[in-house]
Amino acid sequence: MERVPVTVVDGDSETTIRVPSGTVLRDALCEHGFSVYGSISRVANCGGRGLCGTCGVRIEESVPAAGYHDAAAKRFGYPRLSCRIAVTEPLTVELIEKVLWGQLRPD
Repeated sequence: MERVPVTVVDGDSETTIRVPSGTVLRDALCEHGFSVYGSISRVANCGGRGLCGTCGVRIEESVPAAGYHDAAAKRFGYPRLSCRIAVTEPLTVELIEKVLWGQLRPD
């Protein structure tokens, strides 16, 4: 099975993981010990069904949108849902610090 490199940027740290092609990004990140959730949503989330909007990450590459939230995120430039992205090509993913639920820390 082909493995695809995913570079994960977490603050000042950068790590490259290799995942099987077709793996859901959220699952790949969680399996490698990266959290895509805030403190509360870490235990109270939709489990990757694309309903809660709390697993947002930033990605540099142009990945096709999957679902209404992901399409809007891509169009307006806010974080993409990691549970809606299948890894089929190399990606660079930035984890985003969240304050409460899926909210982002204000600038």
